[in-house]
Amino acid sequence: MSWRTGLGLVLLVAAIATGWSAWRMRDRSEPPATVGQRSDYVLRDFELVVLRDDGTESLRLQAPELQRNREDESVAIVQPLFLMPGEEGGWELRADRGWVNADASLARLEGNVAGDSAEGHAVPTTFRTDRLELLPDQHLARTDDRVTLTRPGIMQTGVGFQANLQTRQYQLLSQVQTRYDPPTRR
Repeated sequence: MSWRTGLGLVLLVAAIATGWSAWRMRDRSEPPATVGQRSDYVLRDFELVVLRDDGTESLRLQAPELQRNREDESVAIVQPLFLMPGEEGGWELRADRGWVNADASLARLEGNVAGDSAEGHAVPTTFRTDRLELLPDQHLARTDDRVTLTRPGIMQTGVGFQANLQTRQYQLLSQVQTRYDPPTRR
């Protein structure tokens, strides 16, 4: 191989490396955020009480952060805790994330959703799932995901769930499995 062929190969490799480097370093900046993507306001470490038309408490919301979307007027919530009163005691609903539509008729809870009956209830009840839709005006909670419902002496799992949080009526929709553990007699 002559020195000219070697020099040509070195120049070819240098040209390819330069082109590759320029390609990798091209401008990849993100487009500027539009006005609609900004929050109207942000609440931190807050408690919000929602009242019905008659002035009674509909629900109470506590969370470390809430951001209102300017575009669609919905709110995104970090680690929400919904406290919902009921006829026979209330409910505590927690999740990693939450979202509420503009008129507050629908709330979506996602990530480690936990529903627990309020302290002091005669029959402590819990349910666990990954996603839950909450319709506060109707006192309804529902999901299409897998749910585990636990009460003293019984644990039920199923796919799909509906609950009236005021009357404590539950319905597991499919693939229901029940494990009954009666209390031991002494």
